This record gives sequence, structure tokens and C-alpha cells, in this order.
Amino acid sequence: MKPPFQRLIDDHSAAVKRFLTASVGPTEAEDCFQETFIAALRAYPGLKRTDNLRGWLLTIARNKAIDHFRVTKRVSVGAVPELPHHDPPAIDPALIQAVASLPEKQRSAVALRYVTDLPFKDVADIMGCSPEAARRSVHEGIKKLREVWGS
Repeated sequence: MKPPFQRLIDDHSAAVKRFLTASVGPTEAEDCFQETFIAALRAYPGLKRTDNLRGWLLTIARNKAIDHFRVTKRVSVGAVPELPHHDPPAIDPALIQAVASLPEKQRSAVALRYVTDLPFKDVADIMGCSPEAARRSVHEGIKKLREVWGS
């Protein structure tokens, strides 16, 4: 049975926000977050399967993050904007920049696995690949992060 859409937002918005912040940065995450829930609201009435609503929302969020990078054509990430002083950063801005510089598959896999704490099976479902491929993307992403960000 489908829960009311507001309950869906209440239950999963924090995970979606963390994923998007890690994927596209704190400033762009706001727009992608809104686009994610607008797309979800439009699709919600016709949704047939409700067994993994978190995964469904994270799939939409991943697609919005990909769209963001397509629109910006992966131009140099540049400096990470300062966060408001009243809202201390939950993630080191240098790490956000390093994650944003990863190739799309690695970026999504790392963010889904470590930011939203999903098991590899769920990461694979969201990314449309096998658990082994998801595990490999995470491994390669972490390897590159260690090279550019430090260990």
C-alpha cells in the first residue's frame, strides 16, 4: 500500500538530500532535491511497486544529478561555495569537490554506498547494474578519491 506522499517525503528526504549534496555539492543539491521530489510527485500516482520507495527516490535523485552534470557539461567544479554560518557543513567541502570530480558511475556508487548507507544490492538496483559492478565502481571511486583527496 502506498503511503501518503508527505510521509514519503518525511521518511526519505534526509537520505535524498545527503546523496545529492555528496553528488553535486551543497548549492546545486537544493535544485536537484526540488526537481527530484517534483518528478516523484508526478510519477507517484502511477507507481505500481512500493516495496523499495527509498530506492525509487534515490534513482530519481541519481538521474537528476546526472542531468545536472549534463547541463553543466562537467565544467571544472571550481571552488565549493561557502555554506551559511548557521548551517555547519556535514561533509568536508574538499571531499564534496573530490567526489564531484569522479566519473558519473563512481560518483553515484560512492555516494549511494557511503552517504546513504545502502548495501551493494540496492546500489546495483538503483544504478541498473550487477552488485559486482556496483562494488567495482565503489572500489574504483574510493581509489581515485584517495589519490586526489588523500587518505
